[in-house]
Amino acid sequence: MGPRPPRGLVPALLWNLSLFLSLPGPVWLQPSPPPQPSAPLEPHPCHTCRGLVDSFNKGLERTIRDNFGGGNTAWEEEKLSKYKDSETRLVEVLEGVCSKSDFECHRLLELSEELVESWWFHKQQEAPDLFQWLCSDSLKLCCPSGTFGPSCLPCPGGTERPCGGYGQCEGEGTRGGSGRCDCQAGYGGEACRQCGLGYFEAERIASHLVCSACFGACARCSGPEESNCLQCKKGWALHHLKCVDIDECGTERASCGANQFCVNTEGSYECRDCAKACLGCMGAGPGRCKKCSPGYQQVGSKCLDVDECETEVCPGENEQCENTEGGYRCICAEGYKQIEGTCVKEQLPESAGFFSEMTEDELVVLQQMFFGVIICALATLAAKGDLVFTAIFIGAVAAMTGYWLSERSDRVLEGFIKGR
Repeated sequence: MGPRPPRGLVPALLWNLSLFLSLPGPVWLQPSPPPQPSAPLEPHPCHTCRGLVDSFNKGLERTIRDNFGGGNTAWEEEKLSKYKDSETRLVEVLEGVCSKSDFECHRLLELSEELVESWWFHKQQEAPDLFQWLCSDSLKLCCPSGTFGPSCLPCPGGTERPCGGYGQCEGEGTRGGSGRCDCQAGYGGEACRQCGLGYFEAERIASHLVCSACFGACARCSGPEESNCLQCKKGWALHHLKCVDIDECGTERASCGANQFCVNTEGSYECRDCAKACLGCMGAGPGRCKKCSPGYQQVGSKCLDVDECETEVCPGENEQCENTEGGYRCICAEGYKQIEGTCVKEQLPESAGFFSEMTEDELVVLQQMFFGVIICALATLAAKGDLVFTAIFIGAVAAMTGYWLSERSDRVLEGFIKGR
């Protein structure tokens, strides 16, 4: 059977809040399971509580400003004394404490509302700091400045200057965190009271420390000059108090692939690919090859492409050779195309006649038009050029042509476009 909530308002609130926020609670609580690494990060409850108190204090200022501001001073003082600690004012402040989208704030307010009311009506005089009373003493979500963790232990460097003033104490002011110092650039050590790698102590007066950068490749130094180096960074060697670049390519420190070459850089090196013509190389380009790749041959000091097409390398009928970089390929000669691995002659499409796509009905109509034109022409000749018969002839030709074209105009146009 699980633990039961204790009796009393404040102990019960503490019990519920500790369960809900998975924080270390009183001794009669079961320990909360450790958070899963994949769980989304949420603001620490202390930060939520601090935001709630800050918003509460702004609400106090707003309610005084909105309700009083000029006029009868004596009347205002009398009303102010009644309104200042009234339930009406508390309700007005609490209504605007959390924004609509701040779920964590609403959740914390719901769990601590009775504590806030208790402070408002009974604890203000003896505990005027709401943050200290609510977040640290009552809910035990926060620690004093300069402390961290469930027991509010001092941060490295002390509570007055956590991390020496040159870093951030992890979890400071909360009941969480490791208390480890995250030092600023140039500072190091447990409490950030030493100079970090690549920096030297330029000035130290009591608790005041100034760290300045060493010269270039110096990891440790006694001053800013090149000759002040005491230890060098990786890829550099100390020589007469100066850091000199190590040429890894001239030593066994470099590790490049079989078909790569080494290029020295400041403090390091790079591996770059050999030219395509090379099987192993000592540098860039076809002139630095150890051996030539297949399809290349040594010409002087360089590996150059072999033109395989100078010999008969494409035995297939109607094939021709095409040289490529480091090789060749066989393609079909012009006018041929490859079908199932064989080059065959391309068949050009035969041009169809103008009447090839006509239907039998269209041919009958065309024949009728032809005989009609002949008859009209003969009639016109018989009339010896009479204008009336000429007009009848032209009209008959136009009518028959229009009738025929209307029957197959789409295909006629398509045939003309294709050159039929």
